[in-house]
Amino acid sequence: MSAAAPVAPRDRAVILILLIATFVVILNETIMNVALPRLMTDLRIGASTAQWLSTAFMLTMAVVIPVTGYLLQRLSTRTVFLTAMILFCLGTLLAALAPGFGVLLIARIVQACGTAIMLPLLMTTVLTLVPEQGRGAVMGQISIVISVAPALGPTISGLILQALSWRFMFLFVLPIALAALAYGARMLGNVGTPRRLTLDLLSVPLSALGFGGLVYALSRFGETPGGLANPAVSVPLLVGAASLTAFLWRQVMLGRRGEPLLDLRAFRFPMFTLGVGLMVIAMMALFGGAILLPLYLQNLRGLSTLQTGLLLLPGGLLMGLVAPTVGRWYDQVGPRPLVLPGTVVMTLVLFAFGQIGTSTPVWVLLALHLALSGGLALLFTPVFTSALGPLPPALYSHGSALLSTLQQVAGTPWAALLVTLMAGRATTRAAQGVPAVDAQVDGLHLAFTASGVIAAVAVGLALFLRRAPQSGEAHGEMAAEQPALSPGMHS
Repeated sequence: MSAAAPVAPRDRAVILILLIATFVVILNETIMNVALPRLMTDLRIGASTAQWLSTAFMLTMAVVIPVTGYLLQRLSTRTVFLTAMILFCLGTLLAALAPGFGVLLIARIVQACGTAIMLPLLMTTVLTLVPEQGRGAVMGQISIVISVAPALGPTISGLILQALSWRFMFLFVLPIALAALAYGARMLGNVGTPRRLTLDLLSVPLSALGFGGLVYALSRFGETPGGLANPAVSVPLLVGAASLTAFLWRQVMLGRRGEPLLDLRAFRFPMFTLGVGLMVIAMMALFGGAILLPLYLQNLRGLSTLQTGLLLLPGGLLMGLVAPTVGRWYDQVGPRPLVLPGTVVMTLVLFAFGQIGTSTPVWVLLALHLALSGGLALLFTPVFTSALGPLPPALYSHGSALLSTLQQVAGTPWAALLVTLMAGRATTRAAQGVPAVDAQVDGLHLAFTASGVIAAVAVGLALFLRRAPQSGEAHGEMAAEQPALSPGMHS
């Protein structure tokens, strides 16, 4: 294995700016989760109304991310960065000053527009600037952003809400975001050359209805009486499915002319397709743990939101601490020796969570969560790098957008489905005469076991993962034949 090629100081500065900005916007994504009860009281709104602050954010992300593939090719790096951070800062300021629910909801949508652009921008820039031999280490830094920021969010908001108004959650984030914007405006140069592309006006609403409809319907599935039989779920689900089918067909047609909104030719590369599958399962495991564990700790163990955040914080920090090391290991040994044990650990821990009860010692819960975080850390960086690495430069932005979109679309409905499974099982057991607490524990066991079954699929997929050769400019034919997947291939 050759030594990692050095990254120029100017390029390192660009990546650092984007890392800091992405950390801030992802931190904001989870900082609201534990504040909803306080908002319900202060704004005099019900739970279903307050939930729109999270649902609208996810919907906006699902709608905007598919468009980033076009934006990153059409506009300069500097323009995309400044647009994303200005939107995020404006949304954050508006949220801090919001006089009521309506303005706060608009502020969250504006924030989400900026957030949706940052992660694809960061990944595309890294692919463009960093030589293939050194990408693992840099992708490890991206994994820090993806893992530590969501873990810190609930803890920070819990600390703030102990003594201050919910507005201070946004006032805490705003100066950091403004500093990142100011530093980026001064130091960030352009990466690559913008291309003159035509925006397909039909693809945009099809994408919005398709991805937005699916995320909305599946996120409401767990909290709507009747589930799929309720028109509030079935209608947007059908509209979303039909629109998404039309959107995909449209992209195939446009791809033949070279101007799709989201280029699906990335899926012609087996390692990209395999990496997307693994990342979707990993995000399902992460989202599942992120929603089931707090419900268990608060509803069944009586912990406060702050105590819950503090208990889950070490896992997020562990992922951040080991991510750079995992990235360096990837550069040395390739993906499979890391991802295979990572998926095995993830699967075993989820099944172990399916056995916990109201008397499980806290240190056991902490150890299991640390083990889950360690398994995910072994998975994230190698999968990101090996999935996006073989794409030719023309597909960098589209591959990043596809990966980000499918993560968002997969994690949200899976979390809703787990809550539905848990609640349904608890209701059934309670109707059979089982005590309420035991019925809830049974529901929790079913939800975690379902996550374990899905995670086991990732173990099988990991057997096929390998470091595919990087496609450079000379690899002009995106449809070039890739070697068939085989578990016998060397990493």
